[in-house]
Amino acid sequence: MSEHHSVVEYLSGPEELTRKELVWGIVREPAAPTCSHQAVVGRTFVVLATHAGRNALGRVLVSPVDVVLDEQKALVLQPDIVFVAAARAGIVRDRIWGAPDLVVEVLSPGTRRRDTLTKRRWYRRYGVREYFIIDPVSKTVEVSTLDETTGRTRRKTAHGRGLVRSNILTGFAEPARTFFE
Repeated sequence: MSEHHSVVEYLSGPEELTRKELVWGIVREPAAPTCSHQAVVGRTFVVLATHAGRNALGRVLVSPVDVVLDEQKALVLQPDIVFVAAARAGIVRDRIWGAPDLVVEVLSPGTRRRDTLTKRRWYRRYGVREYFIIDPVSKTVEVSTLDETTGRTRRKTAHGRGLVRSNILTGFAEPARTFFE
């Protein structure tokens, strides 16, 4: 039986480079991602960080970085990449305390279901405004944007020369293939 931890207990451990998450008080330690997964994460980070930096939009961070979505319910995730807008920079301290503006997950065979169903629901529930799901197998990028007034999500998928556009990263429009080069 797994031991339950509070967010304080989880965060008080030694700093590590291994990925782990706290889900409803249970520490979850997935296997290390594959090299091809990390290549896509690295490329995506460069593309997003370059755009955000050039336009002074905010901070782009790459995993492992703790995102405390719900301190009371002990939900701490480590998305592949997060963006926090400059206007909300105060949530970035030792960790990210609250929902980032944009979250990116690169799919792996072992995380596909969790990333496309479970995490998508959590990100929406906790107010992540935009969610990129990048699929290295089909070479597609799905952008889910939360309409904050209706609570509904709009999804658009791009591949090849199709443009990946962001409502959060002002002016961002890149061909999907850019994420896989």
